[in-house]
Parts: sequence; structure tokens; C-alpha cells
Amino acid sequence: MNIQGKTVFVTGANRGIGADLVRALLKHGAGKVYAGARDLQTLPDFGDSRVAAVQLDVTRPEAVSAAALQVGELDILVNNAGVMNANSLLTATPADLAADMAVNYYGTVSVIQAFVPLLEKKGGGVIANVLSVLALAPMAQTAGYAASKAALHSVTQAARAELKPKNINVVSIFPGPIDTEMAAGLHTEKASPAAAAEEIVNGLAGEQEDIFPDPVSAQVAGFWGSNPKGLEHHFATL
Repeated sequence: MNIQGKTVFVTGANRGIGADLVRALLKHGAGKVYAGARDLQTLPDFGDSRVAAVQLDVTRPEAVSAAALQVGELDILVNNAGVMNANSLLTATPADLAADMAVNYYGTVSVIQAFVPLLEKKGGGVIANVLSVLALAPMAQTAGYAASKAALHSVTQAARAELKPKNINVVSIFPGPIDTEMAAGLHTEKASPAAAAEEIVNGLAGEQEDIFPDPVSAQVAGFWGSNPKGLEHHFATL
């Protein structure tokens, strides 16, 4: 999809990939970018009149509905809001696991349900869900996060089939380790959020269905495509 002049909503736009996605979309000529954040005080000053701040806590249905009413119509929805809690399957409490699912899975589903009518008003559009390479195979120390992203991967595929007749394309984005606050505890090679955001926007413009926006995720894509069981075994050693 040509980004020029399009109206875009980015959830979790206050930091990391989300903030840089707003900047990349502006650079590529978006007509309006709604920047969603739970706390509007945490949004950076994007210095561009095309940006509109929207208060959005994806775990609160009333906040999601209010955000949809504020937007009115839309071309592209980028579901970027997410959390990652470090926990082991053997020690995680139900509350620990629910915290990841509430934002990464249920929250994203809630936003999709509320915003699809806005895309329909424009005759179609794009929904892009930021997943993770861990949606394809987990690491033990992020069991809850990986499970929530795997669930979102599954619902993304289901939405792709269901929304195609409505002329709404559903895109999966699989970042690897990105140099953000969320990944601060990971001691590995990390891509910059700005570089990842640029690759994501390029992928959207190029109508890619699956976007692997950084060097590590590109390697994972090849591994997953040829040997998914091998990817599981590889991540198990990390």
C-alpha cells in the first residue's frame, strides 16, 4: 500500500518501535498518524501537525471504543502495543501469564474488533500486527510472552482469512531483538528501533504479508521456513 496521504493508527506509540514507526510513517508521507498511548504524557514530541495523540489502554474496552470514535476512519492500523514479562512456565502464576495475554493477545483482538469498521468505511485497508520471532518458537525464560505472541500469530492468520473479502489485508511483523526498553535485559545483538521501523514501513508499502524487519529476524525467517523444529531446538539453547 502506498503510504502517501494515508491515515494510520499506531498503538503503543510512546516509545521503542512504536515511536519510530510514527516517525517513519511521517517520513513516507502519511497524511495523518494517530499515536496511541496509555499515558499521553509519555508520548514524545513528534514535531509534526499530522500527529494526533490518542489515549488508549488496550486492556480497557471503553478506552478502545472511545479511541475508535475519535479516529472515525482509517487506512492502516498498526497494533504495536505490547508487554514482555520474564517468567518460567514452572514458576509463573496465573496472574503473571494473564498479564502478557491481556495486552498482547486480548488487547490487540479488542482493537481489531473496534477498528475494522473504520477500515471498512474506506473500502478496505491494512491491519499490521507486531508479533515477535518468539511467536514462531519460544524461549523458556519468556514463556508467557511467547505464548501470548503465538496466540496473536494464530489470530492474525485467522483474521487474514476472514477479512480478505472486506479488502482488508492482515500483515504479520516478526521483530527479533530490538534495542528498546523491553529488551534491555537481553544480552545479544540488537537492531535499532528506527531501522526496524523503516523496514516495517517499507514492508507495508511493498505489500509484504510477513515482515522480518531486522537482521536476526531475517535469519530466523530462513531457519523457520526450512527447519521449524530446528528453530525450536535453537531457541531452547538460548
